[in-house]
Amino acid sequence: MKKRVLVKFSGEALAGAEGYGIDTQILDYIANEIKELVDNGIEVGIVIGGGNIIRGVTAAADGVIKRTSADYMGMIGTVINGIAMQEALEHKGLSARLQTAIKMEQIAEPFIVRKAMRHLEKGRVVIFGAGTGNPYFTTDTGATLRATEIGASMLIKATKVDGVYDKDPMKYPDAKKLDILSYDRALEDHIKVMDDTAIALAKDNKLPIVVANMNEKGNLLKIINGDHSKCSIVK
Repeated sequence: MKKRVLVKFSGEALAGAEGYGIDTQILDYIANEIKELVDNGIEVGIVIGGGNIIRGVTAAADGVIKRTSADYMGMIGTVINGIAMQEALEHKGLSARLQTAIKMEQIAEPFIVRKAMRHLEKGRVVIFGAGTGNPYFTTDTGATLRATEIGASMLIKATKVDGVYDKDPMKYPDAKKLDILSYDRALEDHIKVMDDTAIALAKDNKLPIVVANMNEKGNLLKIINGDHSKCSIVK
């Protein structure tokens, strides 16, 4: 039986040193990492945030733009990133499909779970854009929802650190890595793995959340094959 996973990238991860927009070198690197998974017979879904384009919460901060409109702007940002990722994957010779929770027929398929699963079964990478299609929900929640819907065995959150720590490792040298932690601890201690709605949804569906460093070449494949030395798992 083939393994099926969903990988979540932040929009900021695509921005590179500039902090905004899309760095095509990073896009190319991610496409290579995904290609390695596909070449090893793994079915891959992808969700990308939109923070490198616009963040809904930030856009609505001063009240000029309503939160609902700002969140829809953020969803469109995720679709921009999805188009870029589709192009990068196809540049590597992979077959990819972009599905969106908001209909945009000229540039993407509407999200239909059966169609998404069929694409995965045929070896196509499926990119899920526009979050859940609803304001007030993050792309973390969107990733957890899509992972659950397609029957993924795990949700990998690809970040800039090698796992979850008891405090910010960038600020505190004595921060301790938590190799395994429960959904309940992540919720109770407000450990910022994902937002609380995403963690609660993962808990309800017994979906493991793996936090790993996206900049560790080959790490995604190692994790899926059972090497969890450079990641943290919430389960």
